[in-house]
Amino acid sequence: MDLTFYKYHGAGNDFILLDDRAGKLADRLSPTHVARLCDRHFGVGADGLMLLRPAPPEFDFEMVYFNADGSGSTLCGNGGRCIVRFAADLGIERDIYRFLASDGPHEATLTPAGDIALGMADVETIREVGADYEIDTGSPHYLRFVENLDTVDVVAEGRALRQSPPYRDKGINVNFVRQRPDGLDIATYERGVEDETLACGTGVTAAAIGSLMRRPNIPDGPFLVPVQARGGSLSVSGEKQNGRFTNLQLIGPATFVFTGTISL
Repeated sequence: MDLTFYKYHGAGNDFILLDDRAGKLADRLSPTHVARLCDRHFGVGADGLMLLRPAPPEFDFEMVYFNADGSGSTLCGNGGRCIVRFAADLGIERDIYRFLASDGPHEATLTPAGDIALGMADVETIREVGADYEIDTGSPHYLRFVENLDTVDVVAEGRALRQSPPYRDKGINVNFVRQRPDGLDIATYERGVEDETLACGTGVTAAAIGSLMRRPNIPDGPFLVPVQARGGSLSVSGEKQNGRFTNLQLIGPATFVFTGTISL
């Protein structure tokens, strides 16, 4: 089987995208195929793979996401931004993009600066684990705030938490976050990739929420939190109201890298 693929990245979080508007690829693409395509030595190389598929008429498309190991996955925020850019590059032109993902409907827009602003689901439940947090932003995240990211072994410590008894079966993404006066720095160990990635959109969103939870003196109302990931800058906007976080948007670049054909 010959596949035409497209490579995109969002702040270094890179993806293979496939145009499946004809609806024929999903049944032919096995987890082994996905893992081979995402392999950085023997395939194209990516943190994940997405299909842009047909959707009910009230939506522009459906986003189907796979982890680099071939497993199905929950929402990928940077993937969501990249698939919107992909849709625009395919000629799907909208003022507001509406699409389906694993956690339900999403809306996205292209900003005047050329970034993609992706609407995220409201967050109402935040679990404190000692000084750490568990937050689900479409994918489950564990947050640990640290003084210095350079002293953290992201892979070793992230893997230990991800493989610990509470999370071993279903997995969890592990984020190490440094809070600055003007924003956040973040490093993420991603389940499914089982390694550090250069950025994670749902992790960035969780980190922004966690940073506000740590500062209860911040009044309710709109917020904008800049976040520096290893691979680039992102930001999270939204509204804080009585412990709830609504109108969330993940904002940042989504960049086309190259296209090609590969035989499976």
